[in-house]
Amino acid sequence: MATHDDYMTPKYAWENIKHLIPNDKSIWEPFYGDGESGKDLTDLGFNVIHQDIDFFENDLGDIIVTNPPFSNIPKILERLVKLNKPFIMIMPTPKLTTQYFRKLFENKKIQIVIPRKRIQFKKLVNGEVPKDWKSQCAFDCFYYCWQMNFPNDIVWLHE
Repeated sequence: MATHDDYMTPKYAWENIKHLIPNDKSIWEPFYGDGESGKDLTDLGFNVIHQDIDFFENDLGDIIVTNPPFSNIPKILERLVKLNKPFIMIMPTPKLTTQYFRKLFENKKIQIVIPRKRIQFKKLVNGEVPKDWKSQCAFDCFYYCWQMNFPNDIVWLHE
């Protein structure tokens, strides 16, 4: 059975943090998905690089803003540390307590942005929303941020 790790970010998830994303930097949204995430960030006024290319073979933009495939997060985080580039990544809340996360970021300043409510992702299987899919995400996510220099290490979002 194939693993389907295609969960698309709703536009409101980017709208909610628009005020935290620097608008003087070029954003690389490296995980293409259905292409909507890059369009949404562009619609919000950002200079966005969003191409269907290999994240592990490229290094684009000034900052990474993304919702990565959750099944590959350890490898993605290792690459981000090597790139030494600021990022905002949507990831499940339990990632904060994993051993690999601790090992990579224990002596680095991670900042967390906590959404007001659960993000409801759109699931795709073979490029289409499954007929039985209900947009009721069963887990919470944070925006994990590195080198963003927010005034507080924990930022609570409000409506």
